[in-house]
Amino acid sequence: MIYQISVALIAVAFAVLVFFLIRTLKSAQGSLDNVSKTLQEVQKTIDELSYEVKQTVRHANDITVDVQHKMKQIDPVMESVQNLGEVLNEVTEAAKQVSTTMIAKFQTKRNNQEQQNKRSEVAKVQTTPATPNDRTLQSYQATYNDTAKGGKNWVKYIDLAANVWQRMRK
Repeated sequence: MIYQISVALIAVAFAVLVFFLIRTLKSAQGSLDNVSKTLQEVQKTIDELSYEVKQTVRHANDITVDVQHKMKQIDPVMESVQNLGEVLNEVTEAAKQVSTTMIAKFQTKRNNQEQQNKRSEVAKVQTTPATPNDRTLQSYQATYNDTAKGGKNWVKYIDLAANVWQRMRK
């Protein structure tokens, strides 16, 4: 009888084990069905995205070709700009030389005028006897008169040349 009870107990335990095993397998089957559905959706999304990515790559390639074409068209313009820069550099150098020459001419002209003024003053002093009052006036004029110092006109010419030079540089 113990054998019969133990066999019945084993049969009941086996039935319980099979029952729980069936529930676990059904749960696993449901999970696998969900995973299968998710994988199908992912595959569909990947297909859609791959089409969009291909379109984007094609569009980017078209843009690249267009940009390369436009860059080739701009090359002559860039060369012209470079040539223009070289020409402006040469013009600037020429303006610099001209301004230097003008300043030198103004200085020599001023020096010549100063020498002539000194000669005329010396001649005046030698020809006419100067009174003490005249000597005071002559020394005052020699000290404070603009023409005795060469005038301030040369400063105006230098300012003019500097302004021209700055405008040429810009």
